[in-house]
Amino acid sequence: MKHTLRCLAALSFTVLVGCSIAPERTVTRQDLYKTNIFSEFTIKDSPESVLATLNREGEAVLEGKTRFGDEYYIKLLATSTGLKLRFYAK
Repeated sequence: MKHTLRCLAALSFTVLVGCSIAPERTVTRQDLYKTNIFSEFTIKDSPESVLATLNREGEAVLEGKTRFGDEYYIKLLATSTGLKLRFYAK
């Protein structure tokens, strides 16, 4: 019985920690434009929808295409120190 409760508690903790949370500080349009992703990539999502997602969930994953035709997934993370970017080839 104790083993089952421990496993359930560990599983619950893992699920709760793995969820996205809103950032401590609201992400502004200026913060988003400092990343230059909208000038480096063609992105289907509008800056307003990206900001809304970042401020609600703390992260956003976008699909972008460079002017050379390379396609990427762009992950934006809102941290206390600012926006962090990660690029993944499609």
